[in-house]
Amino acid sequence: MRITRSRWLKTGLPLAAAAFLLAAGPGVSARAGAPAQPPRPPAQITPDLAKLLGQIKQADSGLLAVSEEDGRFLRVMAAASRSKRALEIGSASGYSTIWIGLGLRETGGRLVSIEYDAARARQAADNVRRAGLSDIVQVVQGDAFKVIPKLPGTFDFVFLDAWKKDYRRFLDMVLPRLDGGGVFLAHNVVNKGKDMPDFLDAIERYPNLVTSIVTPSGEGISISYNRR
Repeated sequence: MRITRSRWLKTGLPLAAAAFLLAAGPGVSARAGAPAQPPRPPAQITPDLAKLLGQIKQADSGLLAVSEEDGRFLRVMAAASRSKRALEIGSASGYSTIWIGLGLRETGGRLVSIEYDAARARQAADNVRRAGLSDIVQVVQGDAFKVIPKLPGTFDFVFLDAWKKDYRRFLDMVLPRLDGGGVFLAHNVVNKGKDMPDFLDAIERYPNLVTSIVTPSGEGISISYNRR
């Protein structure tokens, strides 16, 4: 994976440690000298689930879904950050929603995914059901600017993939409710970066955010870690 911009500071990020442990496998313990814990049964990509994901991508004539590479990356991020309370802004037909849900299957977390378009929201909910993730994912149809203020509590994982010119507004709305140690991810920050200059400037300048941009598939995902 090529990192196009990196501002990870030397702050002892738990996210980085978790990512290392996830990649290293069950033989590595979080505490030096401690016995390794039995691995959690993985959420497997079964043939039926692979078929469903392929069908969603094939039907995605509007190219609204993330790439498979980006989806897999979201799954790892959700699991590695040990997220429990996740928010997705922009479900489309549920492709990225499923990948995030698979990551949360590892952590015991839950996801609220918001989709403005009623038909796509119904498709997303049905695809989530077919993926066997209805116990983890709730799809909410509506205007995210109206839905988010009604959601209770805070979030420790946020994925934004909505109207690009609204990215800064969503950041300003959600950031006060992002837990310390939480992550805010946004899609298309490379291939559609010209549509969100205010957002890209903000994630570099907010004093409590540490941001990196990665390109699993070339579209670009920003990852902002909340240090507060």
